Amino acid sequence: MTVAVFLGALLAAMALGVPIAYSLLLCGVALMVYLGNFDAQILAQNLIEGANSFPLLAVPFFMLAGEIMNVGGLSRRIVNLALTLVGHKRGGLGYVVILAAVLMAALSGSAVADTAALAALLLPMMVKAGHDKAKSGGLIASAGIIAPIIPPSIAFVIFGVAANVSITRLFLAGIVPGLLMGMAIAIAWYLVAKKEKITPPPKASGAEKLKALRDSTWALVLPFIVLVGLKLGVFTPTEAAVVAAVYALFVATVIYREMKLSQLYDVFVSAAKTTAVIMFLVAAAMVSAWLITVAQLPQELIALLEPLLDQPMLLMFVIMLIVIAVGTAMDMTPTILILTPVLMPLVKAAGIDPVYFGVLFIMNNAIGLVTPPVGTVLNVVAGVGKMKMDEVTRGVIPFMIAQFGVLLLLVLFPQIVLWPLKLFY
Repeated sequence: MTVAVFLGALLAAMALGVPIAYSLLLCGVALMVYLGNFDAQILAQNLIEGANSFPLLAVPFFMLAGEIMNVGGLSRRIVNLALTLVGHKRGGLGYVVILAAVLMAALSGSAVADTAALAALLLPMMVKAGHDKAKSGGLIASAGIIAPIIPPSIAFVIFGVAANVSITRLFLAGIVPGLLMGMAIAIAWYLVAKKEKITPPPKASGAEKLKALRDSTWALVLPFIVLVGLKLGVFTPTEAAVVAAVYALFVATVIYREMKLSQLYDVFVSAAKTTAVIMFLVAAAMVSAWLITVAQLPQELIALLEPLLDQPMLLMFVIMLIVIAVGTAMDMTPTILILTPVLMPLVKAAGIDPVYFGVLFIMNNAIGLVTPPVGTVLNVVAGVGKMKMDEVTRGVIPFMIAQFGVLLLLVLFPQIVLWPLKLFY
C-alpha cells in the first residue's frame, strides 16, 4: 500500500502539471500523512540537509566550467580540431559530431550544454552540406548524451551522493562505456550516411591539422588534469570541479581572450539558474528518500524480487527495463534521485557491484534524454535547430537503438565496465 501511495501521489501531481521538485515534496507529504507522522519541521530539516552536501558543490562548478567553455571558445576549437581530423571522410561531418562530443564530454559533463553547443555549431554545417536535417539532429542528440558517461560527469556526482558510492571510481569506470557509446553511434552513422550521396569537403593539410591541434591544446589538457589529479589523490571530485572552472576561466580570458570580464556576470547567472534547478530537485528528492527508507519500500521491493536475487544478470535486465520505462516519462536528475534509494538496497542484496550498477544506471538515464515523449536533449536540438520534435525523434531512432545495444552488451559482460578499475586500483 505504501508503494501505491508514493507512486499515486507522485504521478497524480505530475499529471496535474506540478513541477517535478514540488511533486516530490507532495508525495513526501502524502507518505508522511499515510504513515501518521506528519511533521513540517522534519520536512524542512530534510529539505535543507538534502542540499547540504560537500560533494554536491561539484555541480555548480562543473556547470560553470561548461558555460565558460561554450562562451570562451574552448568548445569551438574542439569542434574545429575534429573537423580537420575526420571532416574529409564520407559522412565526415557526422564523425566530427561524434569526435567533438567525446572530447567535449571530457570537459563539461553536461548533456544539455554539450548538445546545445554541437547543435549551434554543426547542425547548420551538416544541413548546408546536404545531410538530412532530421538525421543530423538525431545524431547530435545521441552524441550529446555521451557527456553524462565520460568523466567529469554531473550525473555521476548526483548518483554518488545519493547512493553513497565513490565518485572517483564512477568517473574511472565511465570512460570505456562512454567510448563504446561513441563507437556505436559512429557505426550507426556509417550505415545511415552511406545511403546519402554527398561529396565530403577536401582533406585538411598537415599544417591545418597541426594548427587546429595547437589551438585546442589548452582545452584538451583539462580532462588530463582532472583524471590525473583524481588518480593521484591531489584533489577530490568536488575540488576537481573548481579546478575545471578556474582553468576554463583562465584559458578563456587570458589565453584565447574570447571572453571579456563584462560577460562573466551573464555566464555566472546562466550557470546559477541551471544549478538552482538541480539543487532544488536534489533537496526535494532527499525528503522522499528519507521517507522511502522510513516506509521500508526497499524491503518490500527486495521481497517482491527475491527470486531474482541469486541471478544478478537477470535482475539487471529487469532493473534496466524499469529504468527505460521511467526514462520515457521523466528527466534524468529526478529519475536518479527517486530510483537510487529504492534500487540500491536491492542491488547490494544481489551482490552486484555498486559502481558497475551506477554506470549502467546513468547510461540508461542518459539514453532516456533522447527517448520521447519527454526527451530533454531532443527538445534542445529541436529548439536550437528550429525543428519539429517529431523530426528529431525520427532522426534519433537508429542511434538510440545502437546505444541500447551497448547497454545490453554491458549487462551481459560486466567486466567491460570493471576492468579499468582494476588497472587503477
